[in-house]
Amino acid sequence: MNLFTHFRDQIAGLIDELAQAGELPQGLDLSRITVEPPRDASHGDVTTNAAMLLAKPAKKNPRQIAALLASKVEDLDGVTGVEIAGPGFINMRLGDDFWQARLRDILDTGKAYGDSAIGADQKVNVEYVSANPTGPMHVGHARGAVFGDALAALLEKAGFAVSREYYINDAGAQVDVLARSLHLRYREALGEDIGDIPEGLYPGDYLVEPGQALAKRDGDKWKGIDEAEWLPTIRDFAIEAMMDMIRDDLKALGVEHAVFSSERELVRAGKVDEALDFLKENGLIYEGVLEPPKGKLPDDWEEREQTLFKASDFGDDVDRPVMKSDGSWTYFATDMAYHLDKYRRGFGDMIDVWGADHGGYVKRMQAAIKALTGGEGALDVKLCNMVSLSENGQPVKMSKRAGTFVTLRDVVEKVGKDVVRFIMLTRKNDMNLEFDFAKVQEQSKDNPVFYVQYAHARVNSARRMAKDELGDVITDDAVHGANLGRLTDESELALLKLLSQWPRIVDSAALHHEPHRIAFFLNDVAAEFHGLWNKGNKDKGLRFVIADDAELTLARLAMIQGVANVIGSGLDVFGVKPVQEMR
Repeated sequence: MNLFTHFRDQIAGLIDELAQAGELPQGLDLSRITVEPPRDASHGDVTTNAAMLLAKPAKKNPRQIAALLASKVEDLDGVTGVEIAGPGFINMRLGDDFWQARLRDILDTGKAYGDSAIGADQKVNVEYVSANPTGPMHVGHARGAVFGDALAALLEKAGFAVSREYYINDAGAQVDVLARSLHLRYREALGEDIGDIPEGLYPGDYLVEPGQALAKRDGDKWKGIDEAEWLPTIRDFAIEAMMDMIRDDLKALGVEHAVFSSERELVRAGKVDEALDFLKENGLIYEGVLEPPKGKLPDDWEEREQTLFKASDFGDDVDRPVMKSDGSWTYFATDMAYHLDKYRRGFGDMIDVWGADHGGYVKRMQAAIKALTGGEGALDVKLCNMVSLSENGQPVKMSKRAGTFVTLRDVVEKVGKDVVRFIMLTRKNDMNLEFDFAKVQEQSKDNPVFYVQYAHARVNSARRMAKDELGDVITDDAVHGANLGRLTDESELALLKLLSQWPRIVDSAALHHEPHRIAFFLNDVAAEFHGLWNKGNKDKGLRFVIADDAELTLARLAMIQGVANVIGSGLDVFGVKPVQEMR
């Protein structure tokens, strides 16, 4: 149960009753009414703004409406106290049995606790990674990959129908450079001394193996002939080899896409022409000259007539070119076609995960989608900021494999998939993230991965201790069916109240596209649990295992099983496996 949604529905029902009785007008808009935790816990367990929102349309004083509602709210199941505060907030206190019943919900649903129906099977396309197929992925890609994958899982948990997609940028000049770089490695594999890698080609060792594979497959067929003859074939070979490597890297990180879309296929299928024809037919493209950029002019800027999209009519700062001086389409034109294709595949809601260096591209893309979909499509772009790698405070910058940067595979192999995934989600996506190889592996409360995983492992430890003390009394069925009414200590109830927030956290994180909220919440749950454990070290009556009171021990084991279930549910969204024992 999402208790906040539950009480919101209950209050909506009470408002309807008051309207039926003639004490409030009929047909009031209830859509903005909220029920949420009060800012100050001393004010109660939940609070609603209903009276204040209804005051103006009902033409009544908000405290007068609050009084009408409060007289009915106090009769709701679970409510033990009601107070009207400030301009008309209605604060409610809930009884111990209400919180104990929420623990029963958690025990009954396991990791599925928090699953929501707010998405109502609405289709959402989440496009992430989409790294150019020109080499291994770097650690910056890892952040986008983990963020996109966790966001997709979060949306699924909230009831959305999610498609995970990767857009292969395989039509630009960069894949021609890739082909030339591979041709050099191919010649090397055939015994030629290639010397230093020329400036402008990709220097990393990752092309050595594909070069050898090409030589093995085709022999010297592509040696000593004009580039125009070998470029198309070797380009195809190189792109496929790079995509295989990228898929393997992503798999090592636990990321798998359902759909791979190719830019080349999009162009070949005439999708760019279709998109631009649509804009022409609707008068959204014209031939014109852009204003010069403000400030110092770039060296290559020249005033010339171009084919421009009326992006400024849809919220962008300026109109945008869709054709280069050589007559080919700009990247923006193909990106427009790609997003129109997604929309026509049924995805009115689209989420793109980009690197922060693409921040200047967001407005034009959102403008294009408004124009191409008649305002029906929506694009949310999540920008992932830099990841700074270090080890014991010293910067780590380069790998031999890539030649110029630390690869995603380097990081995963060094600390493990689960550590990488969790750490990447511990900061909001648009903030810089520090990743210190030493710190993410240390066993301290300052390491969020350890802190949360340790809480999960400690639950199992307590279970083993109980088994040692009480023997066969401790079974799964006995824990599940424990008398939860024995959980009455203030600190125990505080833990139950926190665990009961989980469905609300899932909904809010999903609706705001912010999976980092889950990391914050899991840290709070771990802190509450560890705090309760430590209290037991000082006060024997609060220990999880009470040797001479099996009923209370079972109730407390049920409570901490609730902790394990919620942590497991959150880690499941992150794609991280909970540990059973710390080693």
